[in-house]
Amino acid sequence: MKVNTFSLGPLGTNCYVLSKDDRALVIDPGGESHIITDYLEKEGLDLKAILLTHAHFDHIGGLDQLRKTHQVDVYMHELEKDWLETPELNRSLLFLGPNEGIKTSKPEKLLNEGHHKIDVFEFDIIHTPGHSPGSISFVFKEYNLVVSGDVLFHHGIGRTDLPDGSIDELAHSIMNKLYKLPEDFTVYPGHGTSTTIGIEKTTNPYTNQF
Repeated sequence: MKVNTFSLGPLGTNCYVLSKDDRALVIDPGGESHIITDYLEKEGLDLKAILLTHAHFDHIGGLDQLRKTHQVDVYMHELEKDWLETPELNRSLLFLGPNEGIKTSKPEKLLNEGHHKIDVFEFDIIHTPGHSPGSISFVFKEYNLVVSGDVLFHHGIGRTDLPDGSIDELAHSIMNKLYKLPEDFTVYPGHGTSTTIGIEKTTNPYTNQF
């Protein structure tokens, strides 16, 4: 499986295109959906689904256009199912102002923890709240990787000062869920560079204080 990263939207959110056998998944289309579509068309990839680690505005800015262009379903955790349609909840009003609030159609599919399969892609979902109540991480065991959203970064952790954030929940998500993954797993975060579970367990200055 191939993983391509695009930094998109107002905060440079990492959007991931995972491809296998000429099929693709998109995770967190933060904006500029045409960049994703151009890549899919150039590579001859058939988009099968859009996955969201969580529903903050900087992860959903390109969602509706991408969904309409490719006629695919959006998958996300049920705890944030109302956030796509509500600028107050996805925090776009807070950061972008009343005239720039992001409002999209509701998700087609709701996800919970466990094993899932979409077309040729198999993965496990871990519920990793703290940054937001419905934050989830996508674990592709066959390929030793996890897409962690805004929970765990290279030498950083997700912010918890937004409404519905919790440092205690974030610490539990990292220490008792993500850090239970093998140390050689690559971590693809919502912002910044990729890292590994092992590197973060030994050198992350924030989690070393938990």
